[in-house]
Amino acid sequence: MKQVNKVAVLGAGVMGATIAAHLANAGIQVLLLDIVPAELSDAEKAAGLTITDPMVRNRIAAAGLEGLKKMKPAPFFLPGYACYIEVGNFDDDMSKLRDCDWVVEVVIENMAIKKQLFTDKVVPNLKEGAILSTNTSGLSVNEMAQCLPEKVRKNLLVTHFFNPPRYMRLLEIVSCDATDPAVTAFMADFIARRLGKGIVYGKDTPNFIANRIGVYAICNCVRTMLEMGMTVEEVDAVAGPATARAKSAAFRTADLVGIDTLRHVAKNSYDLLVNDEQREIFKFPDFVKEMVDKGLLGNKSRQGFFKKVKGEKVKGEKGQEFFYYDYTTGDYAPSQRPKFASIEAAKSIDDPAKRLQSLITASDKAARFAWTNLRDTLIYTFKRIPEIADDIVNIDNAMKWGFNWELGPFEMLDAIGVAYFVARAEQDGVQVPAGLKSIERFYKFENGRNYYYCVIDDEYREVPQEPGHISLSLLKKNSGVVERNSGASVIDLGDGVFCLEFHTKMNAIGNEILSMVHKAIKRTEEEGVGLVIANEGSMFSAGANLMLLVMAVAEGAYDEIAMTVRGFQKAMMAIKYSRIPVVAAPHNLAMGGGCETCLHADAMVPHAETYMGLVEIGVGLLPAGGGTKEMAIRAIKLAEENDIDATPFIFKNFMNIAMARVSMSAAELAPLGFMRHGDAITMDIDKRIHDAKLKAIAMAANYRPGRPLIDLKAPGRGVAASIKSQLWNMQQGGFISEYDQFLAGTIADVITGGDVPGGTLITEEYLLELEREAFVRLCGQKKTLERIQHMLKKGKPLRN
Repeated sequence: MKQVNKVAVLGAGVMGATIAAHLANAGIQVLLLDIVPAELSDAEKAAGLTITDPMVRNRIAAAGLEGLKKMKPAPFFLPGYACYIEVGNFDDDMSKLRDCDWVVEVVIENMAIKKQLFTDKVVPNLKEGAILSTNTSGLSVNEMAQCLPEKVRKNLLVTHFFNPPRYMRLLEIVSCDATDPAVTAFMADFIARRLGKGIVYGKDTPNFIANRIGVYAICNCVRTMLEMGMTVEEVDAVAGPATARAKSAAFRTADLVGIDTLRHVAKNSYDLLVNDEQREIFKFPDFVKEMVDKGLLGNKSRQGFFKKVKGEKVKGEKGQEFFYYDYTTGDYAPSQRPKFASIEAAKSIDDPAKRLQSLITASDKAARFAWTNLRDTLIYTFKRIPEIADDIVNIDNAMKWGFNWELGPFEMLDAIGVAYFVARAEQDGVQVPAGLKSIERFYKFENGRNYYYCVIDDEYREVPQEPGHISLSLLKKNSGVVERNSGASVIDLGDGVFCLEFHTKMNAIGNEILSMVHKAIKRTEEEGVGLVIANEGSMFSAGANLMLLVMAVAEGAYDEIAMTVRGFQKAMMAIKYSRIPVVAAPHNLAMGGGCETCLHADAMVPHAETYMGLVEIGVGLLPAGGGTKEMAIRAIKLAEENDIDATPFIFKNFMNIAMARVSMSAAELAPLGFMRHGDAITMDIDKRIHDAKLKAIAMAANYRPGRPLIDLKAPGRGVAASIKSQLWNMQQGGFISEYDQFLAGTIADVITGGDVPGGTLITEEYLLELEREAFVRLCGQKKTLERIQHMLKKGKPLRN
């Protein structure tokens, strides 16, 4: 098989429908089928429909599709992608499977039902050579294969998506004994490349890799909590980022996936893992069953281990009262927001390995809990090789991609120190596997390559790197850094392409990064053909460094602020008018100055999950690193190209800035005016830098450097007045405050070209001056300083 152009998804429940949505995100045609309803609904009866009407017969699949349109978080990149999905039913539309290259089954987790669907409905209609997969979360694929003809078995495998499929990177592939290895390889490549999934290879064992380890860790949290007399709130303070795991920790994760679902997975483990030495851990205590019986299921019932209740408004903000479930009383108790010295110390450490080591070696209750839980979990995980996977890389990736751990289990062992871990566990009287005692560490870097320890063969092997994946961390280990300061580095990607990498906290842009922009461009102009701006941090950039700004504002150092803004603008203009093509490859958050960096690049290759916006109004400012200028120019040029008035384009871009609109996917970047024709979206985050490199090389072949614009027709004061009149109406109607009206009016003055008649010729530099002057003027507002200080206190990226 060379391509997958159409996919049938069998089962239109939440999981089936959201898988269909993500296939549509990738531009793949989808056939979504489910059962025919047993009887008419009241609405159908009232409409005079019969059981033979297609609207009735397709009701369940159609409801699945409609549910996608209302679901939060959104399963589609763009609402319009729903048109890629065709609905139908198992009785009337199975013949359409003959047009499908891949059929994925997502019906109820019942072996008999799955087998019957395969034999009665799927096999008679399956296209020759089509792939058949099941999304089972733990049933045996080999048992399913027994009901299939031999020619179908070779194309059968598990493709286990994690929920929600758009956002969770992990996909577990499990082959049956008869699966053709070429089919497995093809599907792994296709799913990674087109759907952006991180592939791990599991074994045909209950709950595969991630759920086996993840559920064990949560079950162990419950047992250890009971033994130590802790609350669920205290446990979650420990079991999250402090131990290099997800922010949702243990019990918030349970609320997220559903306590009933978690209990079902744990029960499945207990029932099927009859020879597991830790089988009893999967039996939840009675209070968990009581919670399920009472309907306390987590987020879907709005109360689980935690709940929040709307309180009184405080200083104009919606108040929230938080509660946690007290298992000793069977009722909710007010949040105590527990604090532990070891956790507070760990919070200040950015590096997850050092953070974990700091916590484990402390001595308070939180540290003791962390050690006990991780001790048991890591030993359990080590003993699962080769039962659930053949190597540590698959297990580590499964936990990072499926449960959002910062470090995988074996990376944790390296962080703690294997020798220390073994000695302390034995001191606790815990039996340590003999194989673990002889290992110095699980990962190492040697002779320019990354290696992992193969437990089965007792030797180190090179960590696999997929074709088209560029690892900046590996290049840096191999002396690929050609320029560096505390904020950024320039890395040689080969073939004449360099990469400008940010590496500050949250990749906030300060003077060090701005300085390195100029150095990166100079070096590339002298020695290369193109520059990529990208990094491997948790986000592309949270924007400018607000801490430096708040100090200057507090001191009234407005000349210094003006110089800083001018420096930012110069760096952005250097990107825009360099003599070599510059390609930005953003991912995750690209806010404020991070967005402006991308806007000034020649091209963009964003990861599909890129959330970008000019959000400076959130702290009482306007984009002044060329962002407002750039959006004004794009509106003016678009009007010129189409020989029409610029007003609607100016107004649209003004609204994007004034309302701090943020893209909810890379697909939204074009409608927002951030991405241009010719830019491309990468689904596989690991291919993002490689794709940007190829883009830079392609552009370099016929690159024509630009020059700062000098003949722009200003929209003028008339357009600004029109915008301001609408702002006045909104303020009078109580929709915005006087301060918000003032801020938005300032943005309107800049984006329309200042106090000049419409059609006045202005320059790009003039727009930058307007930006700069407005920015400094806004810095003098008391409320601006208050907003910046509030944002810094929250410690979160600036976003709407």
